[in-house]
Amino acid sequence: MSRFVVLKDLDEALSWLNQLDKFSIKPGLERMEYVLGRLGHPERRLKFIHIAGTNGKGSTSAMMESVLREAGYSTGLFTSPYIESFTSRIRYNGEAISLHDLLKVMNEIRPIVDELSDKKDIGIPTEFEVVTILAIVYFAKISFPDIVVWETGLGGRLDSTNVVTPIVSVITNVGFDHMNILGATLQEIAGDKAGIIKNGVPVVTGIQNAESLSVIIEEAKKKKATVYAAGKEFFRERKHPQPGVGRETFDFHSLFSSLQQVQVSLLGEHQIANASLALMALQVLKSYYAMHIEEEHIRQGLIKTSWPGRFEKINEKPTIILDGAHNEEGVRALAKTLDDFYPDTKINLLFAVLHDKPYGKMVDILAPYGKHVTVTAVAHPRKAVPEEVAKHFIQVRPTLDVQVIADWREAFNQCTASLTEDGILLVVGSLYFISDIRNEWLNLNRKDGE
Repeated sequence: MSRFVVLKDLDEALSWLNQLDKFSIKPGLERMEYVLGRLGHPERRLKFIHIAGTNGKGSTSAMMESVLREAGYSTGLFTSPYIESFTSRIRYNGEAISLHDLLKVMNEIRPIVDELSDKKDIGIPTEFEVVTILAIVYFAKISFPDIVVWETGLGGRLDSTNVVTPIVSVITNVGFDHMNILGATLQEIAGDKAGIIKNGVPVVTGIQNAESLSVIIEEAKKKKATVYAAGKEFFRERKHPQPGVGRETFDFHSLFSSLQQVQVSLLGEHQIANASLALMALQVLKSYYAMHIEEEHIRQGLIKTSWPGRFEKINEKPTIILDGAHNEEGVRALAKTLDDFYPDTKINLLFAVLHDKPYGKMVDILAPYGKHVTVTAVAHPRKAVPEEVAKHFIQVRPTLDVQVIADWREAFNQCTASLTEDGILLVVGSLYFISDIRNEWLNLNRKDGE
């Protein structure tokens, strides 16, 4: 008789997951390979698009998934961390995994995961590793998508998602993030992300830095994988952004074909970079695997793409925008978007960040845009001390109005209460923080019966 108690609801399921190493990072694939081996390697039954990179993974994944659905393919989508809900990180045809299916899969894999408590040479999987296995089993045994868009969690080479052999690999960009794990230089970080490259599998990348790109190309040569690089095999040309217009427009050119006046609903020059990357990868799929993806599928899929927490306007009059810019490169992209869509406008900022992020450099970029700044804390063990972050804002702009409210919920409520109808509040920082704020806003504004 099994000694395991069957998990019956979401609270029990999350409680079990929380007993694992929720926020720790254990590089290596031994635990993943052990559990998947015991499950009969379900990952081998699926077709994957594997996406790595410092920034833009989620948006690029969402765009590709949307176009593929428009083309009539059934899709799986795995992303992290989640913004909307725990189940939203595992989706089939745009819908989050159901509670019934989540519990069914979790109860199947739990005994195997718990076996590892007795195998000291391998160790217990982390929460993210278990969630990755959950997604694989759900896609392979329950939903059966035609193709899975598969986002890495951290890095590439030793990331828990790197147990699959995809039909195309995508590396969005390389920037300074997680240097304590991935490396101190862009070349070292690029080398880690290049770890998702597989023998003979084409690679699409948006990397612009020559030294980083050379690392990708060298690894691809070793694996006999063809590389399609932005600015070499495909190009984009952004049309002038128009403040007040909720979309971007660009022309796209590649070795395969060209598209004029393509529109995407996600705002910012970086989102055009992500869209062109998605387009190139889709053209590779069409060319290599005869996938039926037409121009209309692309146009409709891109304009229909939404992705929470990426310059997401959740309210008008007053304007409230959420953006999960959680590293230096992300904040630079955010600043460019502010220049394009809110030129010469001082805004209210609500900011929270993790302590292991380069928040000094992030503040350097954000401070000039602030009329009033509120610094708060992320509900996370790695949260930065808000008083220390506030000091950086004052050092950059001594005349800036800066306050600290340690409780993020109280900070958000005060910021929104003080907004005038024509005011702008930009909530920016850790994706964990953006998720909490977004859910708080939805709860406060949910109508009766919803």
